[in-house]
Amino acid sequence: MSTKKKCPVMTTADGNPIAMQQALTAGPRGPVLMQDVQLLEQMQHFNRERIPERVVHAKGSAAHGTFTVTGDITGHTKANLFSEIGKKTDVFLRFSTVAGERGAADAERDVRGFAIKFYTEDGNWDMVGNNTPVFFVRDPYKFQNFIHTQKRDPKTNMRDMDMQWDFWSLCPESLHQVTILFSDRGLPRSYRHVNGYGSHTYSFINDADERVWCKFHFKTDQGIENIMDDEAASIIASDRESHQRDLFESIDRGDFPSWTMHVQVMTQQQADTFKWNPFDLTKVWPHAEFPLIEVGRLELNRNPENYHAEVEQSSFSPSALVPGIQPSPDKMLQARLMSYADAHRHRVGNNFQQLPINRPKCPVFNSQRDGAMATASDYQGRANYWPSSREGMPEVDPELKDPAWSLGEAVVDRFDSTVDHDDYTQPGDLFRMFDDEHRDRLATRIAGVLGQARVEVQHRQLCHFFRADPEYGTRIADKLGIDTSSFMQDAADHVEA
Repeated sequence: MSTKKKCPVMTTADGNPIAMQQALTAGPRGPVLMQDVQLLEQMQHFNRERIPERVVHAKGSAAHGTFTVTGDITGHTKANLFSEIGKKTDVFLRFSTVAGERGAADAERDVRGFAIKFYTEDGNWDMVGNNTPVFFVRDPYKFQNFIHTQKRDPKTNMRDMDMQWDFWSLCPESLHQVTILFSDRGLPRSYRHVNGYGSHTYSFINDADERVWCKFHFKTDQGIENIMDDEAASIIASDRESHQRDLFESIDRGDFPSWTMHVQVMTQQQADTFKWNPFDLTKVWPHAEFPLIEVGRLELNRNPENYHAEVEQSSFSPSALVPGIQPSPDKMLQARLMSYADAHRHRVGNNFQQLPINRPKCPVFNSQRDGAMATASDYQGRANYWPSSREGMPEVDPELKDPAWSLGEAVVDRFDSTVDHDDYTQPGDLFRMFDDEHRDRLATRIAGVLGQARVEVQHRQLCHFFRADPEYGTRIADKLGIDTSSFMQDAADHVEA
């Protein structure tokens, strides 16, 4: 009797078992029959198996890993992932080149993307940075225009040095990044031998609701290593995936690359007297004035199992922030908070966060619903609106509210739109403009539909009608068969208040 392990049976995408993998034809010479759903599915899926490549950072490599806290920064931030020494958080780190398309060579002179997804208990924190601490522009209006200069001329469809230098020569703020790009660090030996930077200024908020400004640094434990132009040309001639090959093979053999995370911290008082704008993406904070504070160690120790599912569909957004880590007035960061998530919704789909690689490892509760690829695995049958008194609806947590901060004469805060507003006088005035028959028709119409709601909802809404005008509430309550005495008292209390 054979002990050979039985292989799983091949199926269609619907799970239907497949007996043979040949086209269904009328006779050995054809033609193919339209009823061959196996063949149709193969062709239809093949036509759709690519998603649009990223406009920037299209060529990338990534790996899974772990971040371990080694330094105490709880005095600066209440972010849970930093809450205690030794705490570990799963991460996914994607490296990339910036300007080239997906087929570009890894060893080209270019900035390298350095994007980390931290899967924390408070949701995902995405640190979306580069291997440089600055960028070419400080105004978000210039970003799209700059990227156009790094792509192809609209007439010739070729990379054009005149486009690049024309832009740079008209934007002197680019000089800092240009200098880094054309220095030796513009040609890294591999992804393992680059630093990573958040580049932008962010804010830390601690348990006392105190805010400081911060910058993130990830120093390679392998050391910085670069190659010269002639060696890069030789590598490109023989291997266009040199960085990806190096990263994948090093992890595969157990040589796990790592980075030490540091932060710089600046108080508002220091920001007020800093000689440059501390929120300018083209500037660094000198380490002598704002020394690096060690935070933890990030290690990459597992390769993806499927490049498309895990790397190509991975989506990083600076807007993915956790309590204790928030934005700053950095203009470029403010624009990226919208732009990146919007790009993912176009490129991957409206529910890109529900894909396994992007999915938070904590429960997700919101009122966002439906769209392509919606799984409903979290929200199932819960209500899709807020505020709601229906059973099972999540609540907001006011204790997580960030402290306000000053922006010139303005104060940046989440102001309660229900406070200091008169929501009753004008509806009451309108009701009083109606004649008796019109008032009766109004009450009849409202009672007809309000009566279909839960009793507690009817009572809550009647309070509003009474506050606008006691007669308004009384007419509707009478048609609903509800005693009005308690509502009259509530309306009187509201007027006195």
